[in-house]
This record gives sequence, C-alpha cells and structure tokens, in this order.
Amino acid sequence: MRADTIRSLSKEIKLDKNTIIAIVLSTIVVVASFLLQPILFPQLTQVPAEETTTEVQAEENNVADLSQSLQGSSAASLNANENISAGESYAEEKVTINTDVAEIVLTSKGGDIISYKLKNHMDTDTNEGVQISDSITETNRTLAMSFGGVESSIINENFKVQKFDDKTVLFTKNFVVNGKTVTLGKRYSFKDGENVFKLDILLHSDGDLSVLTKNGAAYTIRTSPQIGPHFDQKQDRYEYREYITYNDKKAKKTRLSANQFKKYDKDFTWSAIAGKYFTEIVAPSNSDIIGAGYFSSNVETDNYPNAQAFTERKPISGSDVEDSYYVYFGPRNEKDLLRYNVSDNNGWGIANKRFNDVSNAGMLSWLEKILKFVLQMVQKVVKNWGVAIIVVTLLLRLILYPMSRNQSMSTLKMQEVQPRMQKIQEKYADNKQKQQEELAKLYKETGYNPASGCLPMVFQFLIIFAMYNLFNNYFEFRGASFIPGWIPDLSKGDSILTFKFTIPLLGWNQLRLLPIIYTVSQLFFGKITQVGGAGQTNGTMKFMTYGMPFIFFFLFYNAPSGLLLYWTVSNAFQMGQQLLINKMMKNKKAEMGMASATDKKLPPKAKKGKK
Repeated sequence: MRADTIRSLSKEIKLDKNTIIAIVLSTIVVVASFLLQPILFPQLTQVPAEETTTEVQAEENNVADLSQSLQGSSAASLNANENISAGESYAEEKVTINTDVAEIVLTSKGGDIISYKLKNHMDTDTNEGVQISDSITETNRTLAMSFGGVESSIINENFKVQKFDDKTVLFTKNFVVNGKTVTLGKRYSFKDGENVFKLDILLHSDGDLSVLTKNGAAYTIRTSPQIGPHFDQKQDRYEYREYITYNDKKAKKTRLSANQFKKYDKDFTWSAIAGKYFTEIVAPSNSDIIGAGYFSSNVETDNYPNAQAFTERKPISGSDVEDSYYVYFGPRNEKDLLRYNVSDNNGWGIANKRFNDVSNAGMLSWLEKILKFVLQMVQKVVKNWGVAIIVVTLLLRLILYPMSRNQSMSTLKMQEVQPRMQKIQEKYADNKQKQQEELAKLYKETGYNPASGCLPMVFQFLIIFAMYNLFNNYFEFRGASFIPGWIPDLSKGDSILTFKFTIPLLGWNQLRLLPIIYTVSQLFFGKITQVGGAGQTNGTMKFMTYGMPFIFFFLFYNAPSGLLLYWTVSNAFQMGQQLLINKMMKNKKAEMGMASATDKKLPPKAKKGKK
C-alpha cells in the first residue's frame, strides 16, 4: 500500500461529537465490567461438608510387614495378621522416581504425590519442567484418599514404604475403622516413555470391608488440587480449567467460577481436570466401581481457586479388593492422548480409553485439523511458528479473496436490481406466490442470486471461528518464540515493558505492542470497508468503524500473541485486497451508470452553506 494512500485515509478518520461519545461510553462499559463482575456475578459458596461419624484411626502398633515380591503383593496378601511389628511407628519419607518424561516425588504421608514435573515441557515463567501437581498443601495432595465419601478428610498418617524397583513403590498402613482392622496399600507403577502410570488400591480386612462405607462410598480419590502450570488469573484471562467426564460415548465439559463444589451423579467411565495445555485423567480399569463424581473450584490458598476432580468408589463387600486406576498426567494434545486407543501404541497395553476426548477442539474440529495440518507443513519448511502463522494467513486470504470480491460485486448487483424488485413486491403485495414467481424470473434474467452474498460470508466466518480456536489453544505454540525480546512465547501476550505497578481495574502490568498494532489495523480496515461500501455515515456505522476496535483492544489485550498475530496480518492483507475491490467496484459502478452516496458531489450552494 502506498504512503500517500495511508495519509489520505488517516485524514479521513475524523470523528464527530456523537461518535467520540459512543467510543468513550463503550470504553467505560468495558473497564467497568472488570470492576462490577464480582458484584453482578457473585461467587458461589462451598457446599458445607457433612460431619462424619465413622471412627477412623491409625493403628501405629499393627502394621503389616509386606516383604513379598511385587507379583505376590496382591490384595489378599495384605493380611494384618502376618509379621506384625508391635509398637512400630514411621517418620515421613519421601520417594523420588524418575522416568524419561517426568520426575515424581511421593510422600509416605498418605502415600500421595506431592510433585510431578514434566521433563519435556518447560514452564517459561520458572524455566523448569511444568509442575502438574499445583497448590499442594498439608491437607490436600495429589491422588490422596479418604475413607468414605467426598466429605471426609484425606488420610494423613505416615505409611510404610517398600520400593520394589526404580519405577515401583508400595505404601501400606493398618487402620481401625469402627473397631475393625483394615489394611490399605497404595502401589504406584511408572514406565519410561509413558504419560500414564498405574495406581493400585489394595484393601484387606479380617472382617468385611463394608465397614468403610460412609454416605454411599467406600473411599474417595482425587486429582491434584490444581493443575499446572500456575497462572495469573488477572493477567491471563484466556487460560481456563475444565472438569471433564466421559461415558463411553461422549465427553461432557464443565467450567466453574471460584468457590464452587459440584456433584456429577451421572454414569461415567473416567473423569479429568484439564487446563488449556495439560490434563489429569483418572480412569479405573473397571468403571463399574465408580460411584458419584465431584469437582471443586474452592479457594484454599492465596486466593487461587482449585481445579480438582473427586471420584467416589462404590461400597465394597468381602474382605479383599484390588482396584486399579490408569492415570494420565501430561499434554492435552491428540498426539499423546491417541496412543491409549490402541494397545500396541503404549507400554501398558491398554486400548479404547478415548483420552483424546479431552481435546479442546471446537465444533469445527474437522476444519481445525485441516488448518493444523497445513500449519505444520509450513512450519517444517520455515522452522518458525510465527512465520508459519503469517504464511498460512496469507494463503487463507488468497483463497478467500474471490469470495470477498464476489460478495462485493453481489452487493452492486443487488443495488442494480433492487428498484425492479421493489416494483414487483408492491405490484403483487397481495399475491405472495405470484410475487415469488416474478422475482425468480427477474433473478434468472439479471443473473442475480440472493444467496451469493451470504454464502461467502458464512464460509469466512467458519474459517475465523476455526482459526480462533486453533490459535488460542494450539499446544505447539507453548514456548514457541517468534521474535525474541518481543514475542518469546506465541501462547502468551507479547511484552515490550513490564511496569513496576499494576493498572487499577484492568490488572495490566505490561505494555504490549501487538494489541496496539492490531487495533490500528482494525481502524484502517474498518475505514476502507466503509468507503468501499454504500457510503453510510450514520451513527451505527461510525460506532462499528471506530468504537468496536477500541472495545476489542481491551478484550484482546492479554490474548495469546499467536492469535493476535493472525488477526493483525489478516487485517493488513485484507486492506490491500479491499482497496483493489473498491477500485473494481468504482469502475463497475461507472459501467452501470451508478454512483454511491460518497461519489456524489454536493451542489455549490450546499457547499457554501456547510459549516
């Protein structure tokens, strides 16, 4: 685009009093929404926990000595009468297990996970592996258990530790439950190359395990209090947490505001908590044992809501049980999740788990897959995801250009036939059937198709929606640098300056350049589109041209830079295309003997009288 064209366009952007007022009011509305949201939409309070009357206490002097091998340590072998060490107690012990994909730290307190770092995925804020087990506290840990229903506190006693090899560890403990001795074992098994590990819950009682039942559940198991990486909710409004259940047919996704505790009592085969890029899935090998599910966004620490899923186990009858759970901690991308649909593709030999249903693909997933494939092919050539976004955006604009041109030409055609259409409508106002017949003849005679202007618009909207969801959630953009020092991570907003303070109401603490460039491009594109259209100058058109870009500026200030890069490049390329279309339309109007309102010159007297 030539410099004189830009200068002429910028001179034309002059706002009248009403338009300025509209922009100011719109800005006030957007800013006020950040302040009024907690008042207009108050957070729900936590569902109060019912007090349990089941007597559960640790029997420190009656711990089973499980010296058998891993193969022999079944639930039946957890017999409280074998090799009892009287008066024995345990200090807390931590166990670290390393695979090629994760470093896991477990504690003998409860036999729980307190750290789970992914080795192949970096947290750009800490320069360490992503910590999946976030917000761990003394009373809430990853895969912690409680006897009975979800209202019970987690088991907080120290277990005996047996490490069978460098990838397998067993925690055991005896408890007295309503006067009956119950032995609990938690066995963790990990494998190299796998984001899935196995948790076996082993229970034995000399009597009947039904003594565990409280509020319809034998025990409850939970995910991490929050799934990492940790994020600033005020700065990163595009990050989110979802609770997901799968019932062998489809997945159901739910999002909660802070301080909610919700029950899910429909049938499901596994449940999960998912962030934008990572997920935790808990899938029992036998889904028939599942009772109710719960999900929580309670705020327990530092005004940072949890994102936690709970699964209750149905009541148990008999003296021995072994429940196995396959647990996925890792990326929320199909490449890693699809492996567990085919037994030969994973080290556990499991199949048909449908973990890939936690994918954050939108309604247009088929179109997203096509766009993702093209994006990946381009990236392999250019070796930079930012450049790949620009190239794919230009390719899309080239593909969509004929549709944009035809849509504009269809508008001219409509203006040409509209007078004749109105005459037919007036003439046959009382005979709708005849009216439609005559209009059909007119369309055939003139070659005008009323749907020709709508179909290109619909297709372009489909592309926009698919690209929005793809660029906002694409896993490969995590940590992908475009321009070091400005856009080091396409999954986050760009930054050219970090303030020593936070802007009130907005919560911004960084100066971002990309949203400013995007807003300017939107202003110029809106002006060009208006000039090329019917020349409307009413308040609505001016608001759409000048007001909406400023609203988008506030809404998209913290948007992922990959998404803003796509929109900005698309706007810039569309401006050039629209200038070409405007010129074609002007020539077409001349051929048709038409003149738009902006083409018409005011008479001399009107010019003199204009102030």
